[in-house]
Amino acid sequence: MTTRIPTASDASTAQAPRTWNHWIRLFHRWLSIAFTVAVIANVVAMAKGSTVVWVGFLALIPLAMLLFSGLYLFVLPYAHKWRGGRRTD
Repeated sequence: MTTRIPTASDASTAQAPRTWNHWIRLFHRWLSIAFTVAVIANVVAMAKGSTVVWVGFLALIPLAMLLFSGLYLFVLPYAHKWRGGRRTD
């Protein structure tokens, strides 16, 4: 009798399907990276002395999306309680 050693591909197929909450969390993480890059670009532009208006507004786009995704993630634990203990993720 031979035993089969599980591989990495077996682990990925055995995972539960990704939920809506998982995708929001992933989106929120990538938005935070985009926001950080935009802020760094803004600081570099200000240090060079060039005052280009669009660089200043560049960080506002991911910041607005971070606000909405962050509020959603903030409300998740409370929605879990309101629903009577059902899982939210």
